[in-house]
Order: sequence, then structure tokens, then C-alpha cells
Amino acid sequence: MYRITLALLLISSPALAATLECKVTGISDGDTISCFDPERRKLEKIRLRGIDAPERKQPFGTRSQQHLSDLAYGKTATIHWTKRDRWKRIIGAVWVEPADCPGCGHTLDAGRAQLASGMAWWYEHYAREQPLEERHAYEFEQDEAKARSVGLWRDPQPIPPWDWRRGKR
Repeated sequence: MYRITLALLLISSPALAATLECKVTGISDGDTISCFDPERRKLEKIRLRGIDAPERKQPFGTRSQQHLSDLAYGKTATIHWTKRDRWKRIIGAVWVEPADCPGCGHTLDAGRAQLASGMAWWYEHYAREQPLEERHAYEFEQDEAKARSVGLWRDPQPIPPWDWRRGKR
């Protein structure tokens, strides 16, 4: 019992969250980037925590990828993360400097920006893995994008990527 409790504390402890500073060198799709550490020793794949973007062949897939590229490509980023997925990608929040505020530092949450522009869904299935404040902010951004009918919410019945991948089209 002691080992299980200790393991749960270690996994859920924000104090054990890691931070990675890197340069964004690739955008795979609307929720995945590639970046090099400052010494260009290692290329990392980063999956944006808390969102799921349309697949490339899905409606809005290309636009979602382009929007993330406009936000992050070629910039330095700060990644706050606590885990890797089964493909060894880092799952984390990606923070970059906003294009309209040079010198502001890494104050733009790319995942939240994807949601606000209607370029991704809030991935509620994994909400428990998000810090509470982030979870509420992401839910709010998705609700606002829906209400404004922006991005993928222009479609009368957008298909979430998790259904698209299962062939529910």
C-alpha cells in the first residue's frame, strides 16, 4: 500500500513536472510539434496536452496544422510536462512568444490558442491529466469558439478526431 501511495504522489506532484526549452523545427499536425533542445543534441516530439486536432485528411486538418505552424514554427518554446505517451512523445503544454508581442516572453499557450481559434477539440477524456486551471481555461476556450462558430465549429456537425480515427464518419 505504501508503494502505491508513494507512486501516486510522485506521478501527480507538480513539483516533479519537467520543463524543456527548445526550438520548434517541425509541425506534424495541429497538436504535435518537433523541437531540438538548445544544444541540438536531441530532437523531441511534443504532443500538446489537452487538445486533439483534426487529422490531416479530415476537414480543417490542414488549417489546424498551419495555424499551429503560424503560432510556433521557428520559435523557441517552453514545454511543461509530466509524462510521455506510448510512442515516447512528450505530453505537455507548449508556451511560445506571441507574434503580436515581441519581448513578452513565452506567454502564449499554443494548445489554448488552437482551441480559441476553433482548430482543435478540448480532449476531455484526458482532462484529469491537466492542471485544474488549465482544464477550465481549455473548456472555456472551446465553448467560446463553438459559440462564435469559428474554425471547425463552422461545420454543422464536426467529427471529433477520436471518432474520425475509428472510421465513424
